[in-house]
Amino acid sequence: MINIILAGVFSLTACKKDGSHSTPPVYAGDTTVALTTDKAVYKPGDAVLFTMDKALPATARVRYRQLSRVIAETGVTGKSWQWTAPSADFTGYMVDVYNAAGGTEKIYGSIAVDISSDWGRFPRYGHLSAFGALTGTYMDSVVSNLTRLHINGLQFYDWSYEHHQPLAGTVSSPAASWKDIASRDCYRTTVDHYISAAHARGMMAMSYNLCYGALNDAAADGVSDQWYMYTDQQHQVWAGYRLSAPFKSNIWLTNPGNPAWQQYIAGRTKDMYDVYAFDGYHVDQVGDLGTMYDYNGNVIDVATGFGSFLAAMKSYAPSKRLVMNAVNQFGQQGNIAKAPVDFLYTEVWAPNEGFSDLARIITDDYSWSGNTKKPVLTAYMNWNLANNPGYFNTPGVLLADAVIFAFGGAHLEMGDHMLCKEYFPNDNLKMKPDLQQAIVRYYDFLTGYENLLRDGGAFNNPGLVSVDGKISLNNWPPQNGSISMIGKDMGSRQVIHLINFSSAASFDWRDTNGSQTVPATYSNLSFILTTTKPVSKLWMASPDVDGGVLKEISFTRNGNAISFILPSLTYWDMIVAEY
Repeated sequence: MINIILAGVFSLTACKKDGSHSTPPVYAGDTTVALTTDKAVYKPGDAVLFTMDKALPATARVRYRQLSRVIAETGVTGKSWQWTAPSADFTGYMVDVYNAAGGTEKIYGSIAVDISSDWGRFPRYGHLSAFGALTGTYMDSVVSNLTRLHINGLQFYDWSYEHHQPLAGTVSSPAASWKDIASRDCYRTTVDHYISAAHARGMMAMSYNLCYGALNDAAADGVSDQWYMYTDQQHQVWAGYRLSAPFKSNIWLTNPGNPAWQQYIAGRTKDMYDVYAFDGYHVDQVGDLGTMYDYNGNVIDVATGFGSFLAAMKSYAPSKRLVMNAVNQFGQQGNIAKAPVDFLYTEVWAPNEGFSDLARIITDDYSWSGNTKKPVLTAYMNWNLANNPGYFNTPGVLLADAVIFAFGGAHLEMGDHMLCKEYFPNDNLKMKPDLQQAIVRYYDFLTGYENLLRDGGAFNNPGLVSVDGKISLNNWPPQNGSISMIGKDMGSRQVIHLINFSSAASFDWRDTNGSQTVPATYSNLSFILTTTKPVSKLWMASPDVDGGVLKEISFTRNGNAISFILPSLTYWDMIVAEY
């Protein structure tokens, strides 16, 4: 049979055959003390264990806030203590340790806490990409680091034996080790340890697999030629990828809407569930392939097949969770968005390479799901830079995260290393210390303020103007030399995000060659906000200042307008007016 090679999406740069990685970075903020919690997420009423890396003066206090409301405050002694999670579900908190003296506060450290009984409400997705002969100490350190970032679910990328048969061995006699698609060694003990470590921290463990992949030996395992997709109507040309060494096989693509294929892969997936305690199936695809035909020469509606496939997987394993990648949104609207997935996941590619494209994808996902499912983007930073060993460009990463988070999305980027390529094991780029510190603050911010960032509201254009001539201010999307403003009406609050593009080298979110520049920091910016509702409180918070701890802002009123001074702006500030 003649086979076709479709546009490849696979790269093996930096792939280590033993399935290992270098020592992971330790994510710790740049405040005086490093705070940690024992889990990434908690259920209402759980005991939350806090730990500091050093003791503080006896006058130090710990403060628990839900947005601007202080719900508890107490002294802190020693380096660890417990707090009982409040009963309110799906709520984010910011906790800081501080000292007040001479009318000013010194923030020693801060950390967010998410009280959510289900990860789908506020997903913060991470990844694992190597399953070789890893030590328990190494794996525990990876999961501990991701706990500090409040990652509440992990995608186990390319851990399995074969796409059409993820379990190596049998249910009664599972293999102790196997080769993955890239001929890397994988071990049952490693996968089991990672799953257990994730569960101990409150994380979901998701098994990665294509929805329609079959390897060269699939026929011997019961995969029929009638289940494949073809590029011709005479079923002579299979759709798929011809892969060279070290890949152990080509990957051929079956019809995701074919009921016989669905039943087959559901059975093989159940075998895997019978051995491994995964919580669900992360379903992958490769995007829009153009016109595809089934064995009988009929045109395949691949996108509709995705919806059918997901419904079938849920019917075969009702207790297991589902997430599906919509490559550049292919199949998302009307299919994946309406299927029984926990949230919406998009892998972003050209031509969606502007910051405004990230915002549009996120707002589309909210709209297509009727605001019931949260968006998570896989958006690979510094993509060209990652062709060789080097470092992530910190300002590029932080500006992309600021946009994604401000619009209510999350970014799949953190795992056993930070992602830079679509083949997850590529770890050519490392995080510099400033990025390791900043990423803690940004994920604390995403988590602590989740009820403003990701919990309803309507985007609007607030009546905010700059009055001192220091900056140029514009409503979204970004403009050259300007600060971009994103407003959201939360009913009892007006949220205003300011993202600093005033010195941006480009509006390419990918910052593919690492050329994005650090924005200028502004101090004491004067603004007037005009609103028809009476403002009772004004505050700001920024992942760039004091670990995201909020600061109240004094203001003066003149009719429907209030005047105030914003203390500083580097990458991203959030201003909140409460009515």
